[in-house]
Amino acid sequence: MYISKDTALRMIAAAEDKANEIGVPMVIAVVDRGGNLIAQVRQDDALLASIDLALNKAYTAVAVKVSTEVLGELAQPGQSLYGIQTDKQGRFVIFGGGLPVAHDGVIIGGIGVSGGSVEQDVACANAGLSAYC
Repeated sequence: MYISKDTALRMIAAAEDKANEIGVPMVIAVVDRGGNLIAQVRQDDALLASIDLALNKAYTAVAVKVSTEVLGELAQPGQSLYGIQTDKQGRFVIFGGGLPVAHDGVIIGGIGVSGGSVEQDVACANAGLSAYC
């Protein structure tokens, strides 16, 4: 199973709807199981920094097979993955907004959202993920 372009765009549209609802412009990226970009959208006035952050959140979620929020907890000093954010030339993101996409328990991709607070990013990512089903 894989994420098609049409599915990725449907996920992005759902995340955009949530971003519009909360009034925060976002960047949303969907990647395949190898962390390769399928589709990405930058809403008008979304932060330029969010372009890379959204893509890297999606990549991180696939690479470690957990949400970036959970990874952030595991990457704190004294925890088992402390320092992971320095790997992959700093590509790993350790705060919320990146979620793995699974089909029948197998990770097939990821979605990353950036542009607001961590809580807003997570809410939009969850909205996008819900459109996969």
